[in-house]
Amino acid sequence: MPYVTVGKENSAPIEIYYEDHGSGQPVVLIHGFPLNGRAWERQERALIAAGHRVITYDRRGFGKSGRPVTGYDYDTFAADLDKLVTALDLRGFDVAGHSMGGGEIARYLGSYGSDRVRRAAIISGIPPYLLKTDETPQGVPQEVFDQIAGALTADRFAYFTEWNKNFFNLDQTLGSRISEEVVTDAWNTAVSASAAGTIACVATWHTDFRADLPKIEIPVLVMHGTADRILPIDACGARTHELIAGSEYVAIDGAGHGLCWTHAEEVNAHLVPFLS
Repeated sequence: MPYVTVGKENSAPIEIYYEDHGSGQPVVLIHGFPLNGRAWERQERALIAAGHRVITYDRRGFGKSGRPVTGYDYDTFAADLDKLVTALDLRGFDVAGHSMGGGEIARYLGSYGSDRVRRAAIISGIPPYLLKTDETPQGVPQEVFDQIAGALTADRFAYFTEWNKNFFNLDQTLGSRISEEVVTDAWNTAVSASAAGTIACVATWHTDFRADLPKIEIPVLVMHGTADRILPIDACGARTHELIAGSEYVAIDGAGHGLCWTHAEEVNAHLVPFLS
């Protein structure tokens, strides 16, 4: 299986697992919490059919990647991405990130620039700054993050059953836009991730990307579901669009956070033409 080594923890290397399929204009897809690269299944098929080379990878701590107990911060996540694209010698590539993956895009472009990157898409992304403050009244209070971290520490398995209800808006989508089997697979993926990494990621959700976004000078598509219960559209999608000059903004009506599956046709209808 293909891996890129991004560091070392004690006696073992820290490796990032990736998959590389298709040919043509390369696109790197960065998954959201608490999933892995397979979360892009419906977008990968559409992009390969449209003539793209598609690279998916698992964030450290998730999927088949290494599970260190350190490095769960956006400077490290962006460094992992940089090591991957450097190892693959990708130039002029496109990148799309969902949820936490939007943070990798913001920090990578803010820190490493866009010399290698042609276009970017942030889908239900976590930027610009999720924490509720006087400057960001649409954000999420600190106590909510503390409660989530506490619930994950107490019983990750039970927590992710409840998480999926709001991730996919199951009261509205189950049986029509998503099956029980897909929800079960998402649960299995979540609980199989690193326990330490899963809990540590919660604190990264209120990383401040407000200095990164104005540095982005390439075309960017910002897409967000209007019914997102995980990352509120007014706090994330709309504000990200405001901070990236010239960005294109698409609000998917009625879509929740898991829109890459539940609203795949709508997502692909915007994503594929943008990257083409």
